[in-house]
Amino acid sequence: MKASVKISKRPISVSKEMGSVASKSAGGTVTFIGTVRDSSEGIKVTGMELESAMDIARRDLIRISELASETFEITKLNVTHRVGKLKVGDVIVVIAVSAAHRKDAFRACEFVIDELKKTTPIWKKEYSGSRHRWVKGEA
Repeated sequence: MKASVKISKRPISVSKEMGSVASKSAGGTVTFIGTVRDSSEGIKVTGMELESAMDIARRDLIRISELASETFEITKLNVTHRVGKLKVGDVIVVIAVSAAHRKDAFRACEFVIDELKKTTPIWKKEYSGSRHRWVKGEA
C-alpha cells in the first residue's frame, strides 16, 4: 500500500489528490473533502486560519495512514491538509482512498478523518467579522 501525506500552505487540487490514488487494481475510490463553511454553532463565519506543529502533524498523519493500511485492505491512500488563512468555501482537507472493494475504501476514509480530528495537532481559528475564536477539537 502506498500512502502520501502532505500539509500545505497552498490551495489543494481535489482532482490531483483523487488522481494520486488511481489504480487498475482498485474497484472503488472514496474521497472526503472538508471545506470552510459559512457558519458554525449559529455564528456567521467569514474565514478561518489553521495552524500546525508541521513536523508533528505530518508524523501523526503518517501514523494514522499506516494504521489504516494495516486495518483495511486498501490500495492507495492520500491525505492532504491545508494550513494558513482560508476563506469560506476553501478546501481544508482531502482524504482519498482506493481499494479493491468499496467497503474498505469507505471505512478507511472515515477512520482517517476521525483519527485526524482526535490526534493531529492542527488548530482552527474561525473569524466572524472582527472577532475570532479557537475551535475545540474532538479529542
